Amino acid sequence: MTEKLIDKVNKRRTFAIISHPDAGKTTITEQLLLFGGVIRQAGTVKARKTGNYATSDWMEIEKQRGISVTSSVMQFEYEGKRINILDTPGHQDFSEDTYRTLMAVDAAVMVIDSAKGIEPQTKKLFKVVKKRGIPIFTFMNKLDRDGRPPLDLIAELEELLGIEGVAMDWPIGSGQTLKGLYDIANKRVELYHKDGEDRFIPLTEDGTLPDSEELSHDPQFEETLDDIDLIKEAGNTFDLEKIAKGDQTPVFFGSALTNFGVETFLKSFVDLAPAPSSHEVNGGEELAADDPSFAGFIFKIQANMNPHHRDRIAFVRVASGEFNRGLDVTLARTGKTIRLNNATEFMSSERVQVNDAVAGDIVGLYDTGNFQIGDSIYSGKRKVEFPELPEFTPELFMRVTAKNVMKQKSFHKGMNQLVQEGAIQLYKNYQTDDYILGAVGQLQFEVFKFRMMNEYNSEVEMTPIGHRVARWINPDQLDLSMSNSRNLLVKDRYDNPLFLFENEFAERFFKDKYPDIELSEKL
Repeated sequence: MTEKLIDKVNKRRTFAIISHPDAGKTTITEQLLLFGGVIRQAGTVKARKTGNYATSDWMEIEKQRGISVTSSVMQFEYEGKRINILDTPGHQDFSEDTYRTLMAVDAAVMVIDSAKGIEPQTKKLFKVVKKRGIPIFTFMNKLDRDGRPPLDLIAELEELLGIEGVAMDWPIGSGQTLKGLYDIANKRVELYHKDGEDRFIPLTEDGTLPDSEELSHDPQFEETLDDIDLIKEAGNTFDLEKIAKGDQTPVFFGSALTNFGVETFLKSFVDLAPAPSSHEVNGGEELAADDPSFAGFIFKIQANMNPHHRDRIAFVRVASGEFNRGLDVTLARTGKTIRLNNATEFMSSERVQVNDAVAGDIVGLYDTGNFQIGDSIYSGKRKVEFPELPEFTPELFMRVTAKNVMKQKSFHKGMNQLVQEGAIQLYKNYQTDDYILGAVGQLQFEVFKFRMMNEYNSEVEMTPIGHRVARWINPDQLDLSMSNSRNLLVKDRYDNPLFLFENEFAERFFKDKYPDIELSEKL
């Protein structure tokens, strides 16, 4: 008997991992893949000399610099569930990519460095997740190093993020004195640096360890018991309804680098995290995850994931129905029918042909230029359009030209393909058609330059224009004489005119001079 659609959907767990750079996000991703049986060893970013790069960091510049600048997608089976992990860029210059990725998940895992606590990028990304009202699970990482008191870390969740933290386990020591974890949820102790089944010791009925266990007489264990009593007395009470709304976060402790506490976290996450649910479409309608008609949206486009084939992949979050190879879909933006013959699922840069997928799954479509970020696709007669994905207005700008005028073809191809990924924006001088790139952060320009050279064999020259304030203008109100060096007139890639003001003072001066002109931050 074939499995029902709703049963398939209920097995999916789709989540993103968010954190500040260096909190250990990529390392914990690898440990989860180990438990899923997808990889045999965790190659941390720190092991670059051995060539063991992080599985989710597939781009050459990521290997060289030890940073994640793309959102990787990884899938594996674990305890009867289909896990879809979206590993997001930790670097703040690529937060727009992360924001869009967060629109494609049903839960988020927040990784926090237990020595540093909540850092700025984590706080920024948390706000996006909170706005969506999806469940958030917290992993306090790097317990193998000396860190802040666990009670302080839990309190900080409420003070800085406004979310209740409920401890699922508790450290017994930290850093040099780390002995284990008091697993509140599973009523056991997990010993640090013990392999196999004997690393878990069941607690007695009164919540302590048997006298025969050496740890039961350790002063640190006594301290942990005092903390546990305090948590039970004055801490937050576990509330599944609050977790589902994103008002409470289950908190786990551990060390991703030494694979300590990660399995306990994964088992709990699989049990507590939600299966895919309905999506808002068409400005207010609800689309059920088990609706039989296929629908999905494109949240990411990536060029050259396979450097040998120079391909372009559009990442689709399946929101309803069932994807099958050869499915005919309608692209909502154009009304055009497209047959999806060639689709893949991912294990980072490794990929396999996909024959079917359901709500919650992420499918990579080979794209010859049909798709744009934010596109909705659907089968059946009912038109389905998903809400717009967030876009950032760039703040930094660069003029860009090809160093070798004989390689204009590869220069234009690279420009267009990399711009379609959404990390940088392309503008042209309104009168000369010179190229200008806009980005949220400097690193985006560095990655662009590196990829143009390495993927398109096109060396580029970039001249900084600096910080600018971008404001769009209605074409009907435009007069070319309004433009000068302080408010540069350009057009975006859809030929809409906008000014790049030197600063906010220049913008105010313009508004005073032309009080009837309407300027907007976005189209």
